Amino acid sequence: MMNDILSAAGAEVSIIPVMQGDGVMKIDESQLPDSLPILALRNAVLFPGAVFPITIGREKSIRLIEDAEHANAFIGAVPQNDLSVEDPRQEDLYPYGTVAKIVKTLEMPDGTVTAILQGYKRFELETVFEHDPYLIGRVRYMNDTVPESDVQTRMIAESLKEKAVQIIKSSSFVPREAANALKGIDNFEFLVNFIATTIEVENFMDKVELLQYGDIKARAMKLLSVLDTQVELQKIKQEINQKVKTEIDQQQREYYLNNQLKTIQEELGMDEMEEFTQLRARAEQKEWTQDIQEIFEKEMAKLERYNPSSPDYSIQYNYIQFMLDLPWGSKSVDNLDMKNAQKVLDEDHFGLDRVKERIIEYLAVLKLKGDLKSPILCLYGPPGVGKTSLGKSIARALGRKYVRIALGGVHDESEIRGHRKTYVGALPGRILNGINRAGTSNPVIVLDEVDKLSSDFKGDPSSALLEALDPEQNTAFHDNYLDIDYDLSNVMFITTANNIDTIQPALKDRMEMINVSGYLAEEKIEIAKNYLIPKQLEEHGLTRDSIRFSKEALTKIIEEYTRESGVRGLEKQIAKICRVTVKKLTLSEKYYKTIKPAHLREYLGLPTNSHDVQKGNEAPGVVTGLAWTSMGGEILFIESSVSKGKGSLSMTGNLGDVMKESAQIAYQYIKAHPELTGMPYEEFIEKDIHVHVPEGAVPKDGPSAGITMVSSMVSAYRGQKVRSGIAMTGEMTLRGRVLPVGGIKEKILAAKRSGIHTIIISEENRKDVEDIKEIYIKGLTFVYVNSIDEVIKNIF
Repeated sequence: MMNDILSAAGAEVSIIPVMQGDGVMKIDESQLPDSLPILALRNAVLFPGAVFPITIGREKSIRLIEDAEHANAFIGAVPQNDLSVEDPRQEDLYPYGTVAKIVKTLEMPDGTVTAILQGYKRFELETVFEHDPYLIGRVRYMNDTVPESDVQTRMIAESLKEKAVQIIKSSSFVPREAANALKGIDNFEFLVNFIATTIEVENFMDKVELLQYGDIKARAMKLLSVLDTQVELQKIKQEINQKVKTEIDQQQREYYLNNQLKTIQEELGMDEMEEFTQLRARAEQKEWTQDIQEIFEKEMAKLERYNPSSPDYSIQYNYIQFMLDLPWGSKSVDNLDMKNAQKVLDEDHFGLDRVKERIIEYLAVLKLKGDLKSPILCLYGPPGVGKTSLGKSIARALGRKYVRIALGGVHDESEIRGHRKTYVGALPGRILNGINRAGTSNPVIVLDEVDKLSSDFKGDPSSALLEALDPEQNTAFHDNYLDIDYDLSNVMFITTANNIDTIQPALKDRMEMINVSGYLAEEKIEIAKNYLIPKQLEEHGLTRDSIRFSKEALTKIIEEYTRESGVRGLEKQIAKICRVTVKKLTLSEKYYKTIKPAHLREYLGLPTNSHDVQKGNEAPGVVTGLAWTSMGGEILFIESSVSKGKGSLSMTGNLGDVMKESAQIAYQYIKAHPELTGMPYEEFIEKDIHVHVPEGAVPKDGPSAGITMVSSMVSAYRGQKVRSGIAMTGEMTLRGRVLPVGGIKEKILAAKRSGIHTIIISEENRKDVEDIKEIYIKGLTFVYVNSIDEVIKNIF
């Protein structure tokens, strides 16, 4: 019988475990050795009398099989406890096994070997005394007790056959021929061992434990319990398959597997609809319109149709979560106490009266009317004057949430409007993301560095901001990700910029521009005393009694160690003094409790600034001009020198095109009016003039140096020095008219920092000067001019 089945199995090695003859093959124990090579089995158990194929891949096991087959020797087949162990020791093996002989070996294409083993007798593994080249152990053989044939054993046998046939018919691992072989077995012992070897069960260790039973009847009862469990498991599987059975084709395969998963979850008592119920419960609490509710239901219906394992499901789920997270109509209550708002603003920032006044005005109207669209403010000015931190202060004064969005370097329109949710990795835009983080529909959003937006082939983000920052349009702001109009009219937008010239005109037109200029030295001292020094003392773990700053020391730091319109550099120098003090304290060194001017060199090193204005009257041709930069106001020097030549003009100093044109206009004007030079025309045309603006590594451009260039050239031609302490700014025309320029306040601050006492500007700039507080222009004399002739009269 065995040979027939082996030949029928062929190369596929689908061998049915069979019994020899009509009884278990008996063998005299005296023929069996006390020690056996031990073959560790994974996922297989061999019982006495059974023929069973074992796939062998480990090198030690292959060596054992080769040696045993060559010597026609017995081997011990022992199940492995831990199937993951590649090189098992005795502790990794089950203590019981079956002595066997190799019937045949087959080499497989993948390099493994399939050995067909014939089981003979059970044994107990007492000890393993060899590990190389394979395990060899001492064993103790065990006899089985076969019960008398009676009604009970026959009923047990029938039950075993019935349940085994059920399992075989629904199993894909056991050949169907095994069911026929099973029906032909009458011997009770054969039957138990045959079924125990053949049937695949969920828990492999249940099968292994059968080896310890020497009483065949007890082994049969344990096997019957194992088969009962397996039959129940198969019934559950069949019920699941029956519930999801439908006519499917290749396109419906994913849908079929999803339904099968749902049924499994139901069998385990899991209700995946609970999550959808929670989403709908959150939606009921939202203050949104009926239209948005309908869109939500539509999107939920899509989510329920998707397969949870598909990418579309996670995209749709994230979208609905974001939709529910947004604070639709939820607003924080504004604090309308104007005195409190003024107090908060004054606590956080010194000066900046125009901005504070605008916020108080907004609160006043809001208090009177009860409803008002939030203003859209643009705070522009040099770095370090408190533009960004002012936004946080405004939010605190109003009792609103604060969100800061950094726009520096943003060049993708999708950063503002978001990506369409169909794209993988799609995200909402920064504005809606900020509102989501704030949790209210009326936060204060600071759009920082709006002048540093750039554009490329991905779009123009500044154009995308037009809708958000237009009070007439932002009631229905459209984000590509959300794809639903969202009301931004309650959001207070505050933008910040250093240079408003780079802001798109249409965007600039939508904002209320407020200039936040630099500070005077006196203001910086107050800011240092009230804000910067307490902040740095706290950050460095110092107390007010630990260190003090004299007013003279602060003045020297401002004048000689910083060169800025704001106070960022001043704060860094104060922080450095605090660090040095902390170091001295921790090292128990002597330190100064009051910082005076004489101590600054020890703490800060040599001064980094000097008053270049003192060079303005050293030689003819040197004139001080005033310039505006994104860092604030600056002074610059125009130097001219005259030499014999053919009446040509040359320029150096890294000048831009507009500044070069100003120099050309100045030269042509002097050429048309040679009397300004104090020399005959014939002599004038034989003089070359060279105009240079120092600090040649720094690019310079703009028209405001026009009158300064004329003054420098006239001074050089005359050989006459300009009066000390004079600076000027203004554009000139070819006809000699002086035109107004911008950045007057910043230029005045730069003049005061540099010790200038007289400033020459256009008559048309008088209104700008009158708009400046008295404290800023105290100690300055302004000369208002309309023409170049008036300029020349006032400089010598």
